[in-house]
Amino acid sequence: MSNKINYYRDYINNYLNLYFKGKGSYNRIIYDSASYSINIGGKRIRPILFLLTYGLYKDNYEDVIEMASAIEMIHTYSLVHDDLPCMDNDDLRRGMPTNHKKFGESIAVLAGDMLLNEAMSMLMKFSIKNGDKALLASKEIAEAAGPEGMIGGQIVDIINENKQISKDELIYMHNKKTGELIRVSIVAAAILANAPKEDIKILNDFGLKLGLAFQIKDDILDIVGDVSKLGKNTKSDENNHKSNFISLFGLEYCENECIKLTKECVELLKGLSVNAIELEDLTLELLNREF
Repeated sequence: MSNKINYYRDYINNYLNLYFKGKGSYNRIIYDSASYSINIGGKRIRPILFLLTYGLYKDNYEDVIEMASAIEMIHTYSLVHDDLPCMDNDDLRRGMPTNHKKFGESIAVLAGDMLLNEAMSMLMKFSIKNGDKALLASKEIAEAAGPEGMIGGQIVDIINENKQISKDELIYMHNKKTGELIRVSIVAAAILANAPKEDIKILNDFGLKLGLAFQIKDDILDIVGDVSKLGKNTKSDENNHKSNFISLFGLEYCENECIKLTKECVELLKGLSVNAIELEDLTLELLNREF
């Protein structure tokens, strides 16, 4: 793992650890609840992808931490809601009790809502300060989180419990539910950095493939992963009677598909107008991860 990836992870963690400090009065529990979920760990893959991509073209990463952190807030809100009894009903996340286990279901619902609203507020304030490119990037992020993005994938996941779905629908679900926030972390950063149009197209394709590889790897780890390393319970899809790549194609196919997609990702990065070695490093790290 490169020093830059570790540095960005620490930088993001420090920023988020301080973000909700000292906020609230009678409503303080909502800040405590949101802060709990966003600061109990996590790989920070999405904001790291954002900062690495932005850094291909600009070197003022400190000035764009708000947008990177907004994406992580959107991701964390989705996890808080995913864990709820009405969704996946999980009691372990990032090695700690899930939000609703610690704060109660009502607070957890509102904490997720709050993280999404705070993210959108951050994006709007950032766009007011930084102009048209920031606004375009923010629009991409908002749409990636919505009904044609992450929520669309979550809907397909929920309505197909106890059903066998087609490969096309499964790929749609994975591309949207997990892939969209990964893709947009890369594309929004490229837009904000005023990257060449051809580079943005390549990075969009890279993001699509990386997002799919990431979700297939998650499916693999849900079957063969170690709970102590994952920080969450395994066999969640199986217990909730959900289709995934393992249930449709088997473990060997999924492992080979992850390797194939990763190689395609690395090849795409070599076509950029800039050297993207840290993005290559992170892509390979995600293939070999154990959590």
